[in-house]
Amino acid sequence: MDQAQQFRTDFNATAPDDAELVRRALARDGAACRMLMKKYNQRLYRLARGIVRNDAEAEDVVQEAYVRAFTHLADFRGESSLATWLSRITINEALGRLRTRRPMVDLETAEAQGTVAEIIRLPFASADDPEKTMAQRQLLQLVEQATDQLPEVYRVVFIARVIEGLSVEETAAALDLKAETVKTRLHRARRLVREQLDRQIGPVLMDAFPFAGRRCERVTVAVLRRLGLPE
Repeated sequence: MDQAQQFRTDFNATAPDDAELVRRALARDGAACRMLMKKYNQRLYRLARGIVRNDAEAEDVVQEAYVRAFTHLADFRGESSLATWLSRITINEALGRLRTRRPMVDLETAEAQGTVAEIIRLPFASADDPEKTMAQRQLLQLVEQATDQLPEVYRVVFIARVIEGLSVEETAAALDLKAETVKTRLHRARRLVREQLDRQIGPVLMDAFPFAGRRCERVTVAVLRRLGLPE
């Protein structure tokens, strides 16, 4: 288990559960809001970036999604998990921004127009490359490039299921789709990301589209300031 995975395991084992954090956040507890953001920043950023395909805009999407979520936290009834609720808000915010740029392309249109992207095989660093850190960075860039080339209707499902690890049911709930639609789109997305590429990048997918360090802290602080809560 790498350090990032160990941190997630330790964090989940010691942190209050979502219900407790929501209760405290409703009482305007800034620490609880911070803990919720730290817990879900990575997931929401990946989902946002999978839609808008721009790092800075994805960061803005996450910030707006959090402000909207915390402002309307009393509306969260627990009918779905908090993670699904936050994911849906983030996806809607990202799609809303995308629609201001161009009309949403649906599945049938994408297929009829032949806009399904061909994933181009790019060279991997050799196994005996002494610059292991650089090789991994190049591999992660390859993951991002391959994902960015997917058509929009497939890309969001691929991000949610393969990179973020959401279940079919969670993905369907977040995207307001039928489970069968999620399965169909995922199957077609996987076909585009060639088998060899899929095998090579599988072990490091959890580190793709990072949202840690300064960027994570920047969004967290900005949201707390906008909500008038202590940092």
